[in-house]
Amino acid sequence: MQTDVVPFVDLRRQFADLREEVVPEMLAVMESAGFILGPAVAAFEKQFAEYTGAQFCVGLESGTAALKVGLLALGIGDGDEVIVPANTFIASAAAVSAVGATPVLVDVDEHYLIDSSLIEAAITPRTKAIMPVHLYGQVADMDAILDIAGRRNLYVVEDACQAHGALYKGRRAGSMGDFGAFSFYPGKNLGAYGDGGAVVTNSAAVADNVKLYRDFGQKKKYEHVIKGDNCRLDSLQAAVLGVKLRHIDAWNQSRRNAAAQYDALLSKAGIAAPKCKTAEGHVYHLYVVEVPDRDGIQKRLTQSGIQTGIHYPIPIHLQPAYAELNKGEGDFPNTERAAKRILSLPMFPEIEPQQIERVVSALESAVAATV
Repeated sequence: MQTDVVPFVDLRRQFADLREEVVPEMLAVMESAGFILGPAVAAFEKQFAEYTGAQFCVGLESGTAALKVGLLALGIGDGDEVIVPANTFIASAAAVSAVGATPVLVDVDEHYLIDSSLIEAAITPRTKAIMPVHLYGQVADMDAILDIAGRRNLYVVEDACQAHGALYKGRRAGSMGDFGAFSFYPGKNLGAYGDGGAVVTNSAAVADNVKLYRDFGQKKKYEHVIKGDNCRLDSLQAAVLGVKLRHIDAWNQSRRNAAAQYDALLSKAGIAAPKCKTAEGHVYHLYVVEVPDRDGIQKRLTQSGIQTGIHYPIPIHLQPAYAELNKGEGDFPNTERAAKRILSLPMFPEIEPQQIERVVSALESAVAATV
């Protein structure tokens, strides 16, 4: 086994590059003692709203909290249904369950995104919202989804937790629906140094409701107008995010450049690259390929010093936690096929051309060994 590992994500490298910028901002928060909903949070909320093109941003403790609190802010709860893609991280469905509603799963298309042609068949009298997930950094078919929602009087909840800065016909991910939810988990394109999240919206009412829910339902201290929660964005994390936001566009372009190199090398190796709708819109949170004998190939890559991931190996409808949905093998064939074959290759802004060459070379050898 090689000792020089190609990491899946290199957060140490990123911190080393940002140390001179980020440490003073973190120290400023500590010196001010404005740890909870302090100036750093307000500043980042303003900056991120402007960046996404939304009118409002409310910082929260995680992307899951953003989805959950956003749904509550829309009044979605017991007895309601929310349409969710079958191929996504379980948090998308878990947020729906957390507010008492039921996730209704829909299969995905060749881009691993919700298949908009299947949505209307999943709508029932209990449906209240459609949740497109902009998975792996690529935006779902928002024109079709917004059209369906408009005709059927449904909310649109954008799960943009993997799509910071992604574009759809000139519009930022998260800014097109009734609200967009973002995660700032450290490995995301815009990641904190711990958990973090946000809701962005063009609705003042939704923003106000989210602010109530995140802070015990209080408009002013000790006056609680609703039964809220405690899911506020930490000021230290907001300070980190404010620094990183200055770099997000450059980082996303670096990811696109890396993806272009992967695409070219994989083509020469006879391995299919992931399908991309529009190169300028994709932000490549993950670079996902499909391979035969995925688990065997992943093991060979690990032995060659290549870190990889699988996003995601077990679909939601086959998880024990969602046995209640009464779905099984064969119900979502595209999702199930992908779950057996997908492999996420190293992808981060600082990845070097020679690292990508090494990954593809090792992948080519691993695939050849399975034939």
